[in-house]
Amino acid sequence: MKTAGGAALGGAAALALPHAARGAASAQTARPNVVLILTDDQGYGDLGCHGNTVIRTPNLDRMHAEGLRFTDFHVSPTCSPTRCSLMTGRHEMKSGVTHTILERERMSLKATTVAQVLKSAGYTTGIFGKWHLGDEPDHWPDKRGFDEMFIHGSGGIGQTYAGSCGDAPGNSYFDPAVLHNGTFEKTQGYCTDVFFGQATKWIDEKRKASAPFFAYITPNAPHAPLVCPEDYIKKYEGQGLGKNVMAFFGMITNIDDNVGRLLAKLTEWGIEKNTLVIFMNDNGGTAGVGVFNAGMRGSKNSSYNGGTRAASFWRWPGTLKAGADVDKLACHRDIFPTLAELAGAKVPDAVAAKLDGRSLVPLLKDPGAPWPDRYIFTHIGRWAKGQAAQSKYAGCSVHSPRYNMVSPGKSGGDGKWELYDLKEDPGEKKDVADQHPEVVKEMSAAYDKWWDEILPCLENEDAVGPAVNPFKELYWKQFGGGPADPSAAPAGKQKAQGKRDKP
Repeated sequence: MKTAGGAALGGAAALALPHAARGAASAQTARPNVVLILTDDQGYGDLGCHGNTVIRTPNLDRMHAEGLRFTDFHVSPTCSPTRCSLMTGRHEMKSGVTHTILERERMSLKATTVAQVLKSAGYTTGIFGKWHLGDEPDHWPDKRGFDEMFIHGSGGIGQTYAGSCGDAPGNSYFDPAVLHNGTFEKTQGYCTDVFFGQATKWIDEKRKASAPFFAYITPNAPHAPLVCPEDYIKKYEGQGLGKNVMAFFGMITNIDDNVGRLLAKLTEWGIEKNTLVIFMNDNGGTAGVGVFNAGMRGSKNSSYNGGTRAASFWRWPGTLKAGADVDKLACHRDIFPTLAELAGAKVPDAVAAKLDGRSLVPLLKDPGAPWPDRYIFTHIGRWAKGQAAQSKYAGCSVHSPRYNMVSPGKSGGDGKWELYDLKEDPGEKKDVADQHPEVVKEMSAAYDKWWDEILPCLENEDAVGPAVNPFKELYWKQFGGGPADPSAAPAGKQKAQGKRDKP
């Protein structure tokens, strides 16, 4: 098995584990179908299996019990950055993503995606839900390696910002207008049900054709506005929770029900043992942090542990060991090389040389496998226009297997680092920078080198967006209406709404 230089990788056959039946090579160790579920603004603590005694997530808890779990898995502090890193296997800023709006959410057209690599290996690829890496047509996922595109615009259904980032006009969580392979469809039902329903239909088509598939299911839930069917809100009545938290937990329970239905279909269709299902969330917690945050400090848009630690469940019955914990430091950038290896794909030499992620296959095979120490760099970004160079220390961190070194300042920072020993102090309550100056010096030097690599890559900082949002323009072209026609019908109608979140 080779992983460098773009050589063909070993494929799933190399993953045969001691507990798996030898001789059944085939079905259980052939290249797997892959379903990757990425939720939006759900935190690590918003799962029953992680200790939350209020939320109801029986199907995700089942995935946790039946799968292999990465317990020190990290993502970016906000959504577009996480999605970019996952797609490219590189730090998001190396593909120009430094924000979630203002054209700074657009993934560089020079980037190669994991969907492109899997497609080159014979996989059929589909995305269902949130993209948020550019709403202009040349940035759409159907130009980035996806055969099937079923998405909303912007960071949330109905959101619109100055420039190119925006969804269909008047769109809502119920009966949303969805961009399906370049044409809007006015759907019926709640958005999460719509996205999972379309993904399930597509998976059924692909499995009938015996084609290996990669289904990327990316619901916009539980991102605000906090909207879900009333019966899900009622599940949380009588517990002293606020309306927004009830709706937020209801949105997650709705996701959980959809995951349960999808798992049942995989079993019904007889492809459960040929399908790797991965579940993860895209940044630190939001509306549920006040109820339970797994003892962590920080939330979304923070470089503390609570802003980047994420769930990471890998379920592949008969191949991956159920209930196994992997405590090695891993991150979303590892998804690209891992899926490439499992698919037996050839990563182009120039792409492989620039990957920041590592293949997790050794750890999938043996949770105790050797895993060299590493640093994971985080920066919140979101600086004011033209302020990149001055924002070096404005909300960043360097994460090692033991320490998290944090510069929390958001107005430029002064380069004064905080240091937390996560083994002794997982809640990051005691700054030990003064006690370990040698650690700070080494980690700071690594950060300086990384920052110097980042600055030349920030291609979107001066980007100018179009005069008319592309999703709205296409919608009006298809259905009529526009800025001069206030009578144009909205795409849907909200049934319940909480406070609108920041992008």
